[in-house]
Amino acid sequence: MSRVRVHNFTVSLDGYGTGEGQSLEAPFGHAGERLLDWLHHTRTFRQMLGQDGGETGLDDEMARAWGEGIGAEIMGRNKFGPQRGPWKDHEWTGWWGPNPVFHTPVFVLTHHPRPSVEMEGGTTFHFVDASPAEVLRRAREAAGGLDVRIGGGATVIREFLAADLVDHLHVVVAPILLGRGVRFWDGLEGLEQRFRIESVTAPSGVTHHTFTRP
Repeated sequence: MSRVRVHNFTVSLDGYGTGEGQSLEAPFGHAGERLLDWLHHTRTFRQMLGQDGGETGLDDEMARAWGEGIGAEIMGRNKFGPQRGPWKDHEWTGWWGPNPVFHTPVFVLTHHPRPSVEMEGGTTFHFVDASPAEVLRRAREAAGGLDVRIGGGATVIREFLAADLVDHLHVVVAPILLGRGVRFWDGLEGLEQRFRIESVTAPSGVTHHTFTRP
């Protein structure tokens, strides 16, 4: 069976996966770009954006695993966009422009389903109101035998971990303090007992933690 994977999910030292006050102009709220500063410098990230250059090394190696062998993604509505409640703007198709970086089917968890949106490059957003187990079933069907990535945000990843549906978890701890926002680790006491854990600190100052099901 295909695996369920989380990659490059970054939290602050005090455990926040995003800041407070998400908006169209601030996808990570008051955290700004600080959480993903380590990623933005990598060659892999720049290539995803069609740009040259970027740094190689440990951060780049970890970032590169994000797309390997992935056939579908599951994300929360807050990763797709800043709107809350019933959809008011069906023209909004995410922060990634006409050709999003996913290039696979993407299942957006929301209590307000809407028609699917087909984008350039093979990305199609499907908006579903379903349990983690049900949306994973649909994503596996769409992935065609490849792995399914849980893309975030913090609440969605936490729900899949609580349901014991994650096989590989890559969490990056950034050396910043946010003080407020959406916490990641709450309610996951004893999580480490399910996984084999490896940790390594990169020259950028972040620590990469990988949790892999034995």
